[in-house]
Amino acid sequence: MFCPYCGINLQIVLLYCASCGRSIQFLRSLQSEGPEATMVDELIHKYFAEGHTSEIILDLLATKHNISMSLSTLKRRLRDADLTKRTNYTPIATVREAISEELQGSGRLLGYRAMWQILKQKYSLTVRRCDVMNLMRELDPSGIENRSQRRFVRRTYHSTGPNEVWHVDGYDKLKPFGIAISGCIDGFSRKIMWLACGKSNNDPSVIAQNYIKCVAEFGVFPMRLRTDCGTENGLMAALHCSLRSEQSDELAGTRSHMYGTSTSNQRIESWWSYFRKQRIQFWIDLFGDLRERHLFNGSYEHTRLLRHCFLDVLQKELDEYKHHWNTHIIRPVRQSNCPSGRPEAMYFLPHRFNGMNCGFPASPQTVSQLERHVPAPAAPDGDSDQHDFEELQRQSGLAPPLQWQPAVENYITLKNMTDI
Repeated sequence: MFCPYCGINLQIVLLYCASCGRSIQFLRSLQSEGPEATMVDELIHKYFAEGHTSEIILDLLATKHNISMSLSTLKRRLRDADLTKRTNYTPIATVREAISEELQGSGRLLGYRAMWQILKQKYSLTVRRCDVMNLMRELDPSGIENRSQRRFVRRTYHSTGPNEVWHVDGYDKLKPFGIAISGCIDGFSRKIMWLACGKSNNDPSVIAQNYIKCVAEFGVFPMRLRTDCGTENGLMAALHCSLRSEQSDELAGTRSHMYGTSTSNQRIESWWSYFRKQRIQFWIDLFGDLRERHLFNGSYEHTRLLRHCFLDVLQKELDEYKHHWNTHIIRPVRQSNCPSGRPEAMYFLPHRFNGMNCGFPASPQTVSQLERHVPAPAAPDGDSDQHDFEELQRQSGLAPPLQWQPAVENYITLKNMTDI
């Protein structure tokens, strides 16, 4: 078969003519099924395009296809098909066109070495690696600069102002000890909207009440709410979508709530790492020490007693840390378009940080309507036992603890008195 543009005899029909560089892919549909020789030529071309040496090609043909030939025969077939590595280079214009096509998709992530390999295997081009490097510098300078930094490029978080997105999630590191934590953070200011601990963060009524209390405290509800796909978020999502159904913007109604994986809920998930390093690791170690001293075995009775002794102390600790975080200074980050400063100031004074309040006002009547639609959280199991703990604590003269040391003493004393 011959090239219709330059007339050269084509032993194998490639994507581009090795002589003139014009696209001849359409000739493949005109090429009839050849005899065994054509199959051998196709195998030779396949392995040559993959970058194998002549010795490896011979071994592959013999091992995988039971085809035996001499090295001189293979070289002659390669020469007849114009399959060379250092001569008959493809015209630069054809190479540039192929690189441009690859840069339109995921090929923009490739370096020049990987691009050179793609050009050989996918496009059957004969090109020097230095030419590919120069063309990549010309066609993709920003990609070259990013790759030269050897740094993983993350997506940039962007928010136009406070109350645009609230990120809600639960923290389960203390669940083995009977205590669950729920938190919410504003995406723009990184202000902690609520941070509460309790018996459970899987009860939809508990999460919905946290949301209602926050809306009542700040008198505003956000433009969007982002959570993971847990069932505990369903009631809160329904309440929020109901509130947003009264607006007419493009994100009104059901679009105002966004489900996603936990790893995609970046703001709150990344904040949990700060929370653990700066605060909660102490409590994990404290409760773990009680377990190692055989003072806590994870049983139902031990869990209820530990929660009774430590829940108020831990909530006080969470309130202090929430205040500390909301008033500390956040440094600038290159991967974020959000401002730097103190979360409290960024939340209430967005105009000073090139932002605007994106929330919607919530009247006391609106909050009251929400509360009527939220059932009371399920009563804790063994609620009568909880009252027994309180009565026993009063009879023994144990004061309600304000710090962790008295809480530990109360826990050990009550454990011994109840013989659990």
